Amino acid sequence: MTSPDWITTAFPGWTAEELRSLRELDSPSRIQCFLDSIAYSADPIYRSPRSVLRDRKAHCFDGALFAAAALRLLGHPPRIVDMKAVRDDDHLLAIFKRKGRFGAVAKSNFVGLRFREPIYRSLRELVISYFDSYYNLDREKTLRGYTVPLDLRAFDRLNWTGSDDQLEAIADKLDHIPSFELMDEEMVKELSPVDDRTYNAGMLGSNPDGIYRG
Repeated sequence: MTSPDWITTAFPGWTAEELRSLRELDSPSRIQCFLDSIAYSADPIYRSPRSVLRDRKAHCFDGALFAAAALRLLGHPPRIVDMKAVRDDDHLLAIFKRKGRFGAVAKSNFVGLRFREPIYRSLRELVISYFDSYYNLDREKTLRGYTVPLDLRAFDRLNWTGSDDQLEAIADKLDHIPSFELMDEEMVKELSPVDDRTYNAGMLGSNPDGIYRG
């Protein structure tokens, strides 16, 4: 898994210095700290992990791919999950497991949609933990479902870790893989609006240019 041949295949074109920088993120929490330290991108483009490292900016798609690449160096399969929303942006997680429990790393414009410790017994349980923090400017709780995990090793031939050119293929795949609903119509009708304290706390430090305005 960590042989030179594997590294060359997974990170083609990366310099020794770039790989060293990625290796310094030697735990999921350190990967999250890096993502928290860089700017939230409102740019209408996708950045590969190598571009994120260079530009020091990312939105949730870029951040999930970056985290998946860094987790791969730690021995985790590079898997992402798309959380589906209504009247809001979807949100991507890079997931990992420790002792059979799920955790996640994510780049978000909102405080509550980032790191999760690996304590969740199922993927559904992990996704549900984001529910109350997932809302839009109208204070609607907008999370509705999630996809099966997408293993990014299937896209190694596109050099997803080092090139921005074909990342649209990953986004397109996420739109066509199986997904699960979290609630039925009756549940949705009974949802309460987000309260002031939760709303204000979740918006702390957000980039207004990157907020969904439907």
